[in-house]
Amino acid sequence: MAGIGGGPNDPEDKGFSFDPKSADAYILRDPQAFAMNIARAVENLGKAASEWLAPRERGEIPPTSTSPMSDVFQTLSDVAEYWMAEPQRSVEAQTHLLSNYFEIWQESLLRLSEQQGKAGEKKPQAGAKSGHKRFADNDWQANPFFDFLQKVYFATADWAEKMVTEADGLDERTREKARFYMRQVTEAMSPANFAFTNPQVFRETVATSGANLVKGMAQLAEDMAAGKGHLRLRQTDYNQFVIGQNIAVSPGKVIARSDLCEIIQYAPSTEKVFKRPLLIIPPWINKFYILDLNARKSFVKWCVDQGHSVFMISWVNPDVRHAEKGWDDYIREGIDFALGTIEEATGEQEVNAVGYCIGGTLLAATLALHAQKNDHRIRTATLLAAQTDFTHAGDLKIFIDEPQLAALDAHMKAVGYLDGAIMASVFNMLRASDLIWPYMVDNYLRGTQPPPFDLLYWNSDSTRVAAAVHSFYLRNCYLENNLAEGRMVADGKVLNLKDVTIPIYDLATRDDHIAPAKSVFEGAKPFGGSVEFVLGGSGHIAGVVNPPDAGKYQYWTGTSPVGDFKQWQQKSSVHTGSWWPHWQNWLEAQSGEKVGARIPGDGTLTPLCDAPGTYVLE
Repeated sequence: MAGIGGGPNDPEDKGFSFDPKSADAYILRDPQAFAMNIARAVENLGKAASEWLAPRERGEIPPTSTSPMSDVFQTLSDVAEYWMAEPQRSVEAQTHLLSNYFEIWQESLLRLSEQQGKAGEKKPQAGAKSGHKRFADNDWQANPFFDFLQKVYFATADWAEKMVTEADGLDERTREKARFYMRQVTEAMSPANFAFTNPQVFRETVATSGANLVKGMAQLAEDMAAGKGHLRLRQTDYNQFVIGQNIAVSPGKVIARSDLCEIIQYAPSTEKVFKRPLLIIPPWINKFYILDLNARKSFVKWCVDQGHSVFMISWVNPDVRHAEKGWDDYIREGIDFALGTIEEATGEQEVNAVGYCIGGTLLAATLALHAQKNDHRIRTATLLAAQTDFTHAGDLKIFIDEPQLAALDAHMKAVGYLDGAIMASVFNMLRASDLIWPYMVDNYLRGTQPPPFDLLYWNSDSTRVAAAVHSFYLRNCYLENNLAEGRMVADGKVLNLKDVTIPIYDLATRDDHIAPAKSVFEGAKPFGGSVEFVLGGSGHIAGVVNPPDAGKYQYWTGTSPVGDFKQWQQKSSVHTGSWWPHWQNWLEAQSGEKVGARIPGDGTLTPLCDAPGTYVLE
């Protein structure tokens, strides 16, 4: 992330060129001011601790609060057991690490001597990885202390990873979990994360006599209070965004409301619109406006400008009242409620539907249920980064097994929902080196404010998840893969995706860490009708929210999703830019004639309020 390091540096080109004068930047000039500021920083840290403790003492966060720590210890203990089982094996592992340390120490001593520079020799640096963006500050290589630290750190991290990959007797799931947890541990232990082992933070601490730590710990207390006992890690300047004013601003009306959602009808921008309306089903683990960030990035606005009558489901941010709302309720009071609302508003029974992420998973299940009920209102479906087969669901499966689900169910039963802060922390852990540690350093050690960024504002605007639907989703999809294997039950009926014969546009994104491309590809196979599978560039968000005017990324098209994903990629055709126009061409071929534009409120339904509605503000 920006702000963590200084300019780029290549030690292979520069060699070792430490200037003793630069050591002045690490010499404390005012010990008295520093001592006072450290005391103030500790006081602010105490306030943060109080903000963490208070809701637990009041019972607002029950002792059953879900935590993966027990699973972390158990998994890593399985790895340690292998290496400790035979003394010789353990000694060899330790000897390997110590020999690396000794090599680094010898090299550091050699580089400190004047002999190396005389002949212009440039020896390789054991353990150094100068290309790592969190170690870009010049002093990570130029200063012998920080140079030694970062090489020891990378040597240790590589050794720890090797301990996981070379441990025999582990089943593949345990090995995947161990690899993930070990990565979390080593990233947390990085010297870049601590004030006096990060050269940039060290210099700023000396320059300000510790004032940066005072401000940083104050911000930590504020973020702990904002999260009501959970750390709400600030990733942007929240004060720069107001929903409905400079974010989620596409004009429209809320025309219906259920306990679970509001239905937004957006105002047209063309004289004629496609006869068949477009219904968008976003995920309920985030708020819908990722698809309507601003006029330049808005998928909603772009669809409206292409001549679609766009309707959006805006899910409620659930609380204890919604604890028993399950998968069937989200189908009935969400998608089916929206379909009925659209018919009342437009007189049209047939719609095109778009489901994003878990919204696409729910849409796929709804289509299978509708097929059994001879309900043909949804005539085409678009799935955006949505999984229906969870065999290759990625690192999120690390958190889902019977013991962890039991603990999670106990927690949700106690409070009625899963707090959004817990969900946010899990997603951040999937990319901790980008989404956690750079912000921890900048916010709480350097005491800086992150710049405004609408995408990260949305990312931090987390929602709660109702207990019943979340438990059903995790068990039926991630744990048992029931939807793909024809065992999921909804509304008393066993669902089979082969019953879904309508045309489907299925988008995966190449670098997706939430819905991996291979997983989406496998999930496109079970459908009984034609599937247009497309692979977009970038990841789960940027790969989907990729307006054509930005001229970014690319997408791949090819044959129907059969066989091996890598083989499909090899035979596919690449196209520059956004997938949006390609999807529009596909949808136009399905949508038929056009009619006069529909104005929200002109039908039989009286608007309840302006878009973006009230549920999104909770």
